[in-house]
Amino acid sequence: MPKSKLLAAIAGKNRGILATSTDRQAILAAITELELRNPHPRPLTTAIDLLAGNWRLLYTSSQSLLGIDKFPLVKLGDIYQCIRPTTSAVYNIAEVGSLLPGLDGLVAIVAKFTPVNECRVNVRFNRSVIGLQRFIDYSNPDTLIDAIENGRKFTAIDLPINRPEDKAPAWLEVTYLDETLRISRGNEGSVFVLTK
Repeated sequence: MPKSKLLAAIAGKNRGILATSTDRQAILAAITELELRNPHPRPLTTAIDLLAGNWRLLYTSSQSLLGIDKFPLVKLGDIYQCIRPTTSAVYNIAEVGSLLPGLDGLVAIVAKFTPVNECRVNVRFNRSVIGLQRFIDYSNPDTLIDAIENGRKFTAIDLPINRPEDKAPAWLEVTYLDETLRISRGNEGSVFVLTK
């Protein structure tokens, strides 16, 4: 089974942090094999309900995400991508643990998406929230998203993201989707494997 082969390939790789060059090649081959068996090749038109929800990252090749783990006294925790089709919103949430008590952090990026075709969306990032979990009163992605959607300002670095209009938009393409697993590829060449 291609799905179990992929899950076995990414097991123990700490979302890609511990993956060697050889591991990354094997994982990419397993991803490509599974993508060929995508049960929902048009997810934005035929499986939007499956796409909706909170997805936890299992593996990525994105060095900008994995690089969070390289800061001193910091340990990358769970990373979520929460998709809300009814509001065309995406929330990227990274929990950041600390080796010092009470200093667990959070990085959240809020974006809006616009469908380009049946499997790709353009993404426009519009807000970032970076701070300590205790000051943000963070307990889980849903409560954070509710607070953001209700217009709450946080005791944190809470800034709008202004991307120049002439810059090409970021995009994300859903290349595999089932009830519990999603694979996406981004405009920077990164691949993401997530579970619900």
